[in-house]
Amino acid sequence: MNDVVEVRFKGNRKEFFTWPSAEPLALHDPVIVEVDRGQDLGRVSAVGPVAAKKCGGGCSGCSLAGPTQPSASPPGEEQSGAAIQRRVLRRATPDDAAIAEQLHREEDDVRRRVMDRVRVHTLPMKVTDAEWQWDRKKLTVYFTAEQRVDFRALVRDLASLFHTRIELRQIGARDEAKRLDGVGRCGRQYCCSSWLPELRPVSLALAKDQHLSLNPSQISGGCGRLLCCLRYEHDFYVQTRKRFPKEGRVLQTRLGAERVLAVDVFRETVTLRAEAGDTRVVALEKLKDDVIP
Repeated sequence: MNDVVEVRFKGNRKEFFTWPSAEPLALHDPVIVEVDRGQDLGRVSAVGPVAAKKCGGGCSGCSLAGPTQPSASPPGEEQSGAAIQRRVLRRATPDDAAIAEQLHREEDDVRRRVMDRVRVHTLPMKVTDAEWQWDRKKLTVYFTAEQRVDFRALVRDLASLFHTRIELRQIGARDEAKRLDGVGRCGRQYCCSSWLPELRPVSLALAKDQHLSLNPSQISGGCGRLLCCLRYEHDFYVQTRKRFPKEGRVLQTRLGAERVLAVDVFRETVTLRAEAGDTRVVALEKLKDDVIP
């Protein structure tokens, strides 16, 4: 059975391939992989059970299955499509890696030339990045736009300029941040660029559940959208708050009736106010002993 391998490319793009050889691949190994109409170079980012698990639950589409190939059938019968598995063709050589590095150095200039052509065509789009396929058979241009853009004339112009197949791919603000990378307001690398396997919608209701400020400027990331951590931390807050009394509830304690003002899920403390107006902060475990059933 062929092993599944996760391979990463420029801009934190990842795809999954099979490795038919018995000799195992190691992390960060440069490899030449089979892609649509050509070959590309990437680096191994996961192997073995880890890659298989990520392939099964973390990707937005199976890249193992390429275009369908008609299977042989008797005359007069309809042909069925057989999926072609995309493979790691071989380990990349130092010369292969040098070609890839040269292409990456050229991509900034390519992006600027594409931006010039976009201005000539007066299209309402922002060019984010440009990425050469390793064999130069395809150039992918990533862009953001507020609405759908008719870029057919631009594609023909770019094809004559670069003499290769052109693919223009519209992405969202979160995908743009994932490709370009950066440092978030927490001082760490963007989650979407470093470890977050899937970008999911984030709503303001998640911030409400976590009792955070609803000011968008305080809970938005570098992409201008709500922080991704609001979603993947949400379950922690929901489960943890079940252990605490709700804010506003009146508890009968050994000191009398006290209203819950606030809870701190990290320090595991509860702030209480007595009828006389006195406030106190008590540990959650101690509060359980103080409450009169």
